Amino acid sequence: MKKYKLGYTSGVFDLFHIGHLNILKQAKAQCEHLIVAVSTDELVQSYKNKTPVIPFSERIEIVKSIAFVDEVVAQTNRNKVAAMGQYQFDVMFVGSDWKGNTLFNETERIFNENDVDVVYFPYTSNTSSTLLTEVLHKIAQPQ
Repeated sequence: MKKYKLGYTSGVFDLFHIGHLNILKQAKAQCEHLIVAVSTDELVQSYKNKTPVIPFSERIEIVKSIAFVDEVVAQTNRNKVAAMGQYQFDVMFVGSDWKGNTLFNETERIFNENDVDVVYFPYTSNTSSTLLTEVLHKIAQPQ
């Protein structure tokens, strides 16, 4: 039997890479049912001021096709407390790059008050969508 019943994680999942796969695989290993929220293009544009390389409709299909994922939903805002209320998960999985973030500390406090755990997985520093995008831009630049 797994430690958690219902797990939740979220992300953009643009230029899907091994770091994305690792967090989903590690999350599923700890919960019976894994919900993955994929950020909409509009949400990403609102806080990153850029549009993902891969459109939302394609990113959500990619995540749906992964064996470790039980359910995929659209993430239209970044409010994790609202997500907790909506999906009733007992654990949220997140990359370690969020640990200690001021905004996330408050979320973690509220989760703790509601018996929801936060599990941090190591951030894949040598591969990220941002790094891959930078490489693609360099390749696309005329010499």
